[in-house]
Amino acid sequence: MTDQTQPDRTPADPNAPHASTSEQPTAGQPAIDQPAGGPAAPAPFVVGAEATPIATAATPPGAAELYSPTPSPAPGWQRAAWAADAQPTPEAWFEPAATPVAATALQPVSKRRGGGAVALVLSASLVSAVLASGGTYLALSASGALDQPPPPAPTAIGDQVSAKPLPVVGPSAVVDVATKVSPAVVTIVSTGVSQSQIPLDIPQEGIGSGVIFDSNGWILTNKHVVAGSGTLTVRLNDGRSFDGTIYGIDTLTDLAIVKVDATGLPTAPTGDSSSIKVGQLAIAIGSPLGTYTNSVTSGIISALGRSIQVEGGTINNLIQTDAAINPGNSGGPLLDAAGNVVGINTAIAQGGEGIGFAIQINIARPIMEQALAGEQLARPWIGVRYQSIDLELKKAQNLPVDNGAWISGGQNASGETQDAVVAGSPADQAGIKDGDIIVSVQGIAIDGTHPLDAVLTQFAPGKTVTIELLRDGQTMEVQLTLGTRPADL
Repeated sequence: MTDQTQPDRTPADPNAPHASTSEQPTAGQPAIDQPAGGPAAPAPFVVGAEATPIATAATPPGAAELYSPTPSPAPGWQRAAWAADAQPTPEAWFEPAATPVAATALQPVSKRRGGGAVALVLSASLVSAVLASGGTYLALSASGALDQPPPPAPTAIGDQVSAKPLPVVGPSAVVDVATKVSPAVVTIVSTGVSQSQIPLDIPQEGIGSGVIFDSNGWILTNKHVVAGSGTLTVRLNDGRSFDGTIYGIDTLTDLAIVKVDATGLPTAPTGDSSSIKVGQLAIAIGSPLGTYTNSVTSGIISALGRSIQVEGGTINNLIQTDAAINPGNSGGPLLDAAGNVVGINTAIAQGGEGIGFAIQINIARPIMEQALAGEQLARPWIGVRYQSIDLELKKAQNLPVDNGAWISGGQNASGETQDAVVAGSPADQAGIKDGDIIVSVQGIAIDGTHPLDAVLTQFAPGKTVTIELLRDGQTMEVQLTLGTRPADL
């Protein structure tokens, strides 16, 4: 939905541990399958697609234009989107630095006396040069040197020289990607009715973005774009319009699947977000401000593995980009130079420029596959609170390893102690205890690049996995059957 209003979210401390696949933390409280310890000092950010109120003459003075989603209440950042008083949207610009070109100084030839003598000398020099070069050519031709192929021109790379030129993303890359993917990017119009404090229903409308990932009408978007909507209208780039329905809401991240009754729709190819690199080209397509549909912006991948704190929880393992993402871009694709979807745009930092966030497509892929198989959207859950180990945590807690997930409890907002392992959870049944360190899941090492929550998302609920633990200096393995993450966590 259009983010012309700007509900706040708060980015987490980048040094804070990341969350996994279960409960969302409250302030000062670790979440189940998420890092123990509260988030750092908050900084607001804007969700990329919120509702824009429709002005009506029937709205009485002082009436609160609040949208109350059904069947469950909307979070504060979404309710704020339905408010009438919109906050100004900061402008962000991406301006590639121009490379200065050294100009050659050209001196005009002034008319002076004695010019004839100078011309004579120049003419004689020219004749001598032509005769000398002709003799050189005849000598080289006789020796066969001119028949040899020329050596490849070296390409300078910093202080090194490479015999082969490196592949370069050409100036037409963004044009090619826009041409390839824009037909599969949709505008989603969500219409609902706010529940004000007086007996008056106020129609509300919001606009966001989405991307078609299957030609039979399957669309990936953000949860906050569609949650609580009464009706959905999906508009294609070619002018067609369809009624949409919410197939499912993700219980882990800000994602949702929308279905329209159509076939043969254009699709966008999905990439592999685990292979992207910081500094590579990033392209965003969406409907900023709900008005400028199918706008294309470009920038780079600024960082990986970011976490942001939101009302009710944390979103982890995000891509940070400086490609311009504005309110209304939510749900639209973030693309690589080949036009593959590597992320779904979801939020922007309110206090800065060029700081946007996207959910990795590898995190979205499991629910996309579930939707195509006709299954209910579900995420795995083991029922632990943990902290991702880094050098700082290792030193502070005197831990024996540099990487892993340290199972540890914490306190909630009321100061009540919460157990590290939830009673009766899959982790409890498998024998995992407070203080254990999970070092691998199904042979995949847990580290800064592969945090516990990201690794768990690769497996479906009900699958039995082997978890390697470190307990009291001893390595052990346990078999754990993944549960289904509760929808209210």
